[in-house]
Amino acid sequence: MSLNSIDAPPLIGIIMLDTVFPRIPGDIGNPKTFPFPVLYNKVFGASSKRVVIEADAKLLQSFVNAAKQLEKDGVKSITTSCGFLSIFQQELSNSVDIPVFSSSLIQAHLVNSIIRSDQKIGIVTAVRQSLTQKHLIGVDIERFPLVITGMDKSEEFRSVFVNGKDNIDMDQCCQELIIVVEELVNSDQNIGAIILECTNMSPFSAAIQNRVGLPVFDIVTLIDYIYSSLKKRGFCSQEML
Repeated sequence: MSLNSIDAPPLIGIIMLDTVFPRIPGDIGNPKTFPFPVLYNKVFGASSKRVVIEADAKLLQSFVNAAKQLEKDGVKSITTSCGFLSIFQQELSNSVDIPVFSSSLIQAHLVNSIIRSDQKIGIVTAVRQSLTQKHLIGVDIERFPLVITGMDKSEEFRSVFVNGKDNIDMDQCCQELIIVVEELVNSDQNIGAIILECTNMSPFSAAIQNRVGLPVFDIVTLIDYIYSSLKKRGFCSQEML
C-alpha cells in the first residue's frame, strides 16, 4: 500500500495487479496522476497474463480480500488497475459496503445516454480476443452498440502492458494507440465517443483526443468523477443548509 504526498485521507482505493512495467504519469498506478490521495493494495501473483489472457477465476478471492482490506483502511470507493476485472464486478461490489467500479467500461452506461441514438461507442482494449461477452455482461453493457478493437498487433504496447517488459518507449506506444484509434474511427463513421478499457492507456488520452476529435473516456475520467461525488465542493455555509 502507498499514499501520495497530499496530506488528506484517501477516499479512493485502487486494487493493483502484480506488474513490473513503468507506472508513468497519467497511469492509474502513479499516485501523481491524481490531485487527491489514493490508497493502493496489490494482489500478488495477479499478473497481466493471468487476468487479461487467462481470466483466472482463482484470483477472485484475492481481489475480494484486497477490496475488504481497502474498505477496512477507510476508503469510500474502490477501483482496479485493470479493465478486464469487469468480469468480477458483481462479486467485488457485493463483497464490501462501499461502491466498486472495476473497469472504465462502466462508463458505457453514461456514454450511451449522451450520444445520438444512432451512434456507437468505440472501445479500445489491450487484447481484443480476451475481451469476451462475459466481461461485457459483468458491467451490463453487452446490449450497447459497441465497436471494439484491440492493441494485438501493436508491438511496444503489447510487449510492455501484456507481456510485462520493464521499460517503455512512450512515443512508440502513443503512436501505436493513435493508429489503432484512427483505424477504429475510420471503420465506422457512427462512433460518437471512445472508451479506453485498459487503464494503462490513460497517459495517451489527450493525444488520442487531439487526433480524432471525439470525447475520450478512460479510468482516470471515471476516478475523477467518482471522487467528485465523495468530496463535494462547498458553496454555502453550514448555517444556510
